[in-house]
Amino acid sequence: MSTDAPKRARKTPAERAAEISAAARAIALGEGLHALTLRAVADRVGVTAPLVAHYQPSMDVLVAETFRAIVADELAEVGAHVRAHIGRDRVAGLRILLLTLLDGGRDDVTAVWVDGWSLSRRNPLLAAAVRDQTAAWHTTLASLVLAAAGLGVLSNAEADRVAAQLLAMVDGLNTHAMIGFRPGNANVALIARTLEHEMRLTPGTLAG
Repeated sequence: MSTDAPKRARKTPAERAAEISAAARAIALGEGLHALTLRAVADRVGVTAPLVAHYQPSMDVLVAETFRAIVADELAEVGAHVRAHIGRDRVAGLRILLLTLLDGGRDDVTAVWVDGWSLSRRNPLLAAAVRDQTAAWHTTLASLVLAAAGLGVLSNAEADRVAAQLLAMVDGLNTHAMIGFRPGNANVALIARTLEHEMRLTPGTLAG
């Protein structure tokens, strides 16, 4: 009787590339972008480091692509969730957005953002990805601000300014919450009151 072990099926280049991308994503979300190394990916996939290098010769590229994929997926997911509620009233989308982004349920993605800001100082490709995804979030927020304010209340320039302010507050407060400083729903009320003033909404419209 033969004792030879069955040969493992050889994976196609597309399958192997997808496997490497999935492993990189899992590492980034579980341990941080800083943990994304050639050896870590190889260990996660169960292959040799040279094989990973064959498919991903530049770790800077892999880090940037992984960041972009994680953040783009979050934006798509949050956007779909907001759109599902936006028909209730004009401020519903913005209210749901605040609750979704500040509930602490996305700390893994927040950590990826924090790593992205730090590591991009030495990785120009990552810096470009961070800028692109920040711009995508800004565009989404500006459209929600315009819709929530009501027709003709804010100019495009005003909505752009409020969106920039909102994005900075969400990023900052979520980063603070990660280290245990002012976590929880208090941050929703803090941002809501600021937005109500900037958007000329009746107090309590967003925070209520």
